[in-house]
Amino acid sequence: MDFLSVQLDYDMLKDLGISIGVLLLFILFRNLFTKYVFQLILKLSRKTPTDFFTQICLSFERPIGLLFIIIGLYIAMDYFPFIEQHNALFLKFLRSMVIVTITWGLFNLSSPTTGIIMSVNQKINNKIDLILIPFISRTIRVILVAISISIIGQEFDYDVNGLVAGLGLGGLAFALAAKEAVGNLIGGIVIVTEKPFSIGDWILTPSVEGTVEDINFRSTKVRTFSQALVTVPNSTLANEPITNWSRMGKRRITFHLGLNYKSTKDQIQRVVHRVEHLLRNHEDVHPDTIMVAFDQYNDSSLDILLYFFTNTIVWGEHVKIKHEINIAIMAILEEEGVEVAFPSRTIYVSQESSDMLQTMGSFD
Repeated sequence: MDFLSVQLDYDMLKDLGISIGVLLLFILFRNLFTKYVFQLILKLSRKTPTDFFTQICLSFERPIGLLFIIIGLYIAMDYFPFIEQHNALFLKFLRSMVIVTITWGLFNLSSPTTGIIMSVNQKINNKIDLILIPFISRTIRVILVAISISIIGQEFDYDVNGLVAGLGLGGLAFALAAKEAVGNLIGGIVIVTEKPFSIGDWILTPSVEGTVEDINFRSTKVRTFSQALVTVPNSTLANEPITNWSRMGKRRITFHLGLNYKSTKDQIQRVVHRVEHLLRNHEDVHPDTIMVAFDQYNDSSLDILLYFFTNTIVWGEHVKIKHEINIAIMAILEEEGVEVAFPSRTIYVSQESSDMLQTMGSFD
């Protein structure tokens, strides 16, 4: 009996060692495959006319590594002394892992930034609006996860139909509890369908001003000019007036040029004429709307109105053009001998007041 017991223990340890060895061997195979074979396949896929196969390879890189471990587990279980290879629960677990692996790869493939959706959009010359891509991606991912959970549930003999029926019965209570979430979802749909802005646009609302970075089912993320990231609920954003500065056809410049009251009528007319000529012949100024006129008598200046637009809407280029025009206007004023006015007051003293001041000064 003792010899038989020792023999059984030896056989059990041997099988356990073989089982562990097989699993470690497949882990080694996984590393070798990722390092050499996969990199070779990736290089070959990049030589194809389309990057479709490259996207598939990149998306399934890590899931394939998990698949090696699943295969290794199945083969190793043939030697494992404690659980049979054809154990029903073990097989259900392996099949569930395969489903998770496939879902993982498809989940990566539907990425909004590097997945197949972006590749398709580039292939059709960006006909899909950038604001739709995250929504399409997240919708596909939600569907994939839901189908995956449903299949795994059925694999373990769980009644998915009962779950769906239960959700239907509790739908009203769920809707009441998730009122804000539903409102944000509807707000997101409104933003996507009406498209008041797209990702990368500069927008201004009563809540925030900045560049749109992302939009999802619940909220929109806006990067402000101070580099803070503001998350605005879609329900709030959908009900606010939105100014989209990125969709301007041209960018406005308007200001008053205040001249000194010593300026003569002829000088003002020459300045107005020369400034208007400057703007109409500037290649970066939009030619349609250019207004230069003597506008008003201010408290301490004679104001000339300048109203025009730059062709560019880019902020940096707009400021540069404005700088060039201001320098050119300054040169015109110097050539015409006209000074820019500054706030001043002229005090008139009557003769009686002057005599009184002189008398007071004599007493001193």
